[in-house]
Amino acid sequence: MDFSLSNEQRNWQMTARKFAQEEIKPISLELDDKPDALGSFDWDIVEKGSKLGFRTLAVPKEFGGEGTDYVTQALVMAELARGDSAISKTFSQNWKWSHLISAACNAEQKERFLRPFVADHRFLLGKGITEPSAGSDNRLPPKDTPKAGLKLRAERKGDEWILNGEKCFIANAPVGKLFFIDARTDPNAPLRQGTTMFLVPSDTPGFRIGKVFNKSGWRFYRNGEMIFENARVPHANVVGQVGVSDMKASLAGDRTGGDLFGDLELAANALGVCDDACEQAMKHARTVKQGGVPLFEQQMVQLKINRMHMLTEALRSLVMRVAWEHDHKVHSANAGLAMNLSTDVIQEVTELNLEIHGGAGGTVARHAEKLVRDSFIWSHLAGDTVQRLKVAARIARMAAH
Repeated sequence: MDFSLSNEQRNWQMTARKFAQEEIKPISLELDDKPDALGSFDWDIVEKGSKLGFRTLAVPKEFGGEGTDYVTQALVMAELARGDSAISKTFSQNWKWSHLISAACNAEQKERFLRPFVADHRFLLGKGITEPSAGSDNRLPPKDTPKAGLKLRAERKGDEWILNGEKCFIANAPVGKLFFIDARTDPNAPLRQGTTMFLVPSDTPGFRIGKVFNKSGWRFYRNGEMIFENARVPHANVVGQVGVSDMKASLAGDRTGGDLFGDLELAANALGVCDDACEQAMKHARTVKQGGVPLFEQQMVQLKINRMHMLTEALRSLVMRVAWEHDHKVHSANAGLAMNLSTDVIQEVTELNLEIHGGAGGTVARHAEKLVRDSFIWSHLAGDTVQRLKVAARIARMAAH
């Protein structure tokens, strides 16, 4: 297994590193400090990054995108997250659903939606699954409760589907232009048999955005409510077959579409945050003195910095292995393991960084505190930390073969 980078991969990495250092970091804390949810988002940084290719990195070249491999995507995510984790996720969220368009949409849908997406620097993508009364049971529906899970209804009327219901905590909801929406087309069937996926543009009649959530971490990353009141979606926007949603593949653990990318995406983002925390801790320990000597001379500080780097490098190795496996179509449980490891690593590394800063004040301390707030997000990304132990099922399946 060769992890050496090609010239193209190295160029993308350096471009992302330069953008994070020169464009993202100078505005990260300022946006994070905004008191309201709407003020913490900035279209200018999205447009600047899009012009460099960061929004369309996963779109196939035949549709005008960059068509990069998974190793390149992991590298870019980590570098952007060194500037700001939430801004990195705003870009990579588009790669996630670009992968799903490529994997699940028909030729007409790809042409109709990918071309405008590539052409518009403010065109963001999202996917609506979670609802006010349906979250974890969408991923692991109880076998003895066939009607558990999402309640958003879709009823066919001629060449249209009429959607009624709500989604909540949906990423990019307030700023996105196109969404994958999972809806119940057969309310009497269990979730896996009665769900259909639709492509829903933001200007769909009867569809609107409700509350925008003002979060403690990942403040740049927009999450909001979706409200469907007799929303009219053409039958041509059904993804795949009626009653055969991509959710079925995701629930079954198949590595297709956005599901293939999700665990890698979050682990690579965590890696970038850890790199930032390690750099910050080392700089602080070398420049700040206590008792007339640099903090770095204290054994306890050395032990903390050593552990931060050890955990970060372990995560880096697994992230790059997972990306390499995706590119070589090697099927393993490592993506789920990387996601689980990233949750533990990012939270411990950022907390150690905050401890090293101790009573430091001003911008430096706020930066360390922000990384901790951002790291809390990992406790409930893609489910929660307990639910993600379902990766054990993947390990069992691999062992059986």
